[in-house]
Amino acid sequence: MQGQRVTAKQILAEIGMDVEHLAQKMADAISRAQAGVIIDQNEELVRDAHADFRQKAYQKALSLLEKKTAGFFPLGR
Repeated sequence: MQGQRVTAKQILAEIGMDVEHLAQKMADAISRAQAGVIIDQNEELVRDAHADFRQKAYQKALSLLEKKTAGFFPLGR
């Protein structure tokens, strides 16, 4: 499976819009928070945005690998 590697560049190409979405969600959450309670008012929103991003990024990376290895594994494995 050595020739079936997925590169960081390929992953970045797949998740570019997701990164922008994450940055926008973080910026929105931080910008809406009131002074003195910034962390309290947005920490959960930012954490949830990161969790969503992490899941999508991993799924897309696995999808890239699956495309590269299509036909590599016999059926039923």
